[in-house]
Amino acid sequence: MGSKQRAYDAEFREGAVRIVIETGKPIPEVAEELGVNPGTLRAALAALTGPVDPGWNGAADLHGGAAGVRRRQ
Repeated sequence: MGSKQRAYDAEFREGAVRIVIETGKPIPEVAEELGVNPGTLRAALAALTGPVDPGWNGAADLHGGAAGVRRRQ
């Protein structure tokens, strides 16, 4: 049986993360709009900005772009 796992190129991942950061929309909302799993988007965000608090669902508390992402402590 074939795998349903998709591979997303770097440009797609960066664009998806940019949407979360610039719009302040929650990760689940952006993920649904793009047709990806929220965990996949959260992982892409973490890969580009560093570890993200697993309870963090959006960018409403971001100030100054990716530098404001809440990090795990």
